[in-house]
Amino acid sequence: MSYYYDPLNPKCKSCRGGVSRGSEITFHILKTGGEEFFSATACYFVFYKDGEVAREIAMEKRDGGFILTLRFNQIGLYFYHFRLVGSPSARGDASIHFLGCGELRRGRLGDTPVSWQITVYEADYETPEWMKGGIMYQIFPDRFHKSGDGKLASDKILRKDWGGIPCYKPNSYGKILNNDFFGGNLNGIREKLDYLKRLNVSVIYLNPIFEAYSNHRYDTGDYMKIDPLLGTEEDFDALISAAKERGMHVILDGVFNHTGDDSRYFNKYGKYQSELGAHQSPYSKYSDWYHFKHFPDSYDCWWGIDTLPAVNERSPSYQEFIFGENGVLRHWLKHGIDGYRLDVADELPDFFLQKLRTAVKTENKDAIVLGEVWEDASNKIAYSERRKYLLGHELDSVMNYPLKDAIINFVFSANTAMLRETIAMLIDNYPKQTLDCLMNVLGTHDTPRILTVLGGKYYENKDDMAKAELTHGEKTEAIRKLKMAAFLLYTLPGVPCIYYGDETGMQGFQDPFCRRCFPWDNQNEELLSFYRKLGEIRSEMLAGVFAEGVYREVFADRFCLVFERRTEECTVYVYVNNSHGKYTMKTDETLYEYLSGRTYRKTLELDAYSYGILVKMQ
Repeated sequence: MSYYYDPLNPKCKSCRGGVSRGSEITFHILKTGGEEFFSATACYFVFYKDGEVAREIAMEKRDGGFILTLRFNQIGLYFYHFRLVGSPSARGDASIHFLGCGELRRGRLGDTPVSWQITVYEADYETPEWMKGGIMYQIFPDRFHKSGDGKLASDKILRKDWGGIPCYKPNSYGKILNNDFFGGNLNGIREKLDYLKRLNVSVIYLNPIFEAYSNHRYDTGDYMKIDPLLGTEEDFDALISAAKERGMHVILDGVFNHTGDDSRYFNKYGKYQSELGAHQSPYSKYSDWYHFKHFPDSYDCWWGIDTLPAVNERSPSYQEFIFGENGVLRHWLKHGIDGYRLDVADELPDFFLQKLRTAVKTENKDAIVLGEVWEDASNKIAYSERRKYLLGHELDSVMNYPLKDAIINFVFSANTAMLRETIAMLIDNYPKQTLDCLMNVLGTHDTPRILTVLGGKYYENKDDMAKAELTHGEKTEAIRKLKMAAFLLYTLPGVPCIYYGDETGMQGFQDPFCRRCFPWDNQNEELLSFYRKLGEIRSEMLAGVFAEGVYREVFADRFCLVFERRTEECTVYVYVNNSHGKYTMKTDETLYEYLSGRTYRKTLELDAYSYGILVKMQ
């Protein structure tokens, strides 16, 4: 190709990723050497704002290429490509070609262009600095650690076999009740904070802790009350205080799209006797929180699950309850938490997310608002509407499921293509402040355990899943792959998040098998030591560069990827070789590798199935 454009190359585009309102961007198509099959005499910048008609602007010809500077004054998504016009070549090629987005976002000539994206966000859009460069740890409270014994209502089961298989079979009515509890609690978490500190954890993300019927607690019963099995409000305050003493932040799961049917607000079973719930009476003060198709037993619910009645987010009283001065969000922020992870953010309307952000930031401008979004959050369409998550009025950042899938793909396939493509997409489409706060995961409470995934086994029958374990050989190979995956998670842009127990080799297929109890008496010390080493390098030795260092790909082929993370003060080189071959690279610098402690002079050797973090020695 005789024309070159790469939006991640500063020679082609003056900025990377999203830009603030009012920014000027210079676009520069470069003329390259090599055989010329098409010579353009003119070039037009073709662009449109999302939902509007496309426009064209002529570009200035310079050094055989074309250049244009344009200011973007409105927030939103813009899409663009280039139209090149010239005389046909001697071989009779067409006189018009389009330059659009190809592999790794780089320009590709063709008859049908794929547009690049520009995300223009509000000028005052900021995200919390304390999040950047950190390490998150996700805890499913009932299964992490328990201190003392709890008591339950008669319709719940308190398990005495810590580490046993969670109940997974439906009852006689075909429902899985999720009413067995192992007794993990807030004091148990507090007792293990020093364990988390050794992993260099800086952010603890707790799955729901509010009163609820089920063990997962996504069926909220009372937003203003800690579930009694987890402890008291005093226990919660003690946990927050102890975490802060260790430099840790705590964020809570915010479940605001639905409640439980066995809740104070819906009260289907009359458990809450102090007031009428929406299911009990159309005159309940909570009636407009829900939509009944036929009162009282036909109502909107989350994904058709009748134990999770969907909330009407337009209800003024519900909004006041969540966003008000004495509402849910501010109540727990006053207790010292540092933000929320929002469950099913796709199903919360934009206006609701905007009000939510305002309430959170009014109470604590440094609190974080993270959304559960499984796709590219910059251009997500949900329920036929383009979402506005990252334009400055809604989310700080999101869960990074695209990167999870790409890392797993690379570890399995030994092919860098999907990984490189995903990294390029995230850098090109996301605001930098969003990118640096991404919640990077390999597994969560909604996915099978990463070690099980990397073990390669698959079962459809839950009885088989319940008793499945990797063989010694399968586990050894899965751990090797997990180390490589975790290494990438810790070195790529964003914040790595450990799902409790992954660092010690927990296994399990999807819910509920991925939610088993932490094996405190049976930890994989080799894997745990590796996670601790990664945490030490990331948080203590090279904190600044992994907090906000710019990513640049240095070298890549099918099996190997070398990239740098750079700030003004420091440059780190990261490599991963997922092949049985060795790579030898020349260098003019003396480099120190942090994982192995090796020093390289003149020649850098990347051993088979190896990875490393290199810095220039002074």
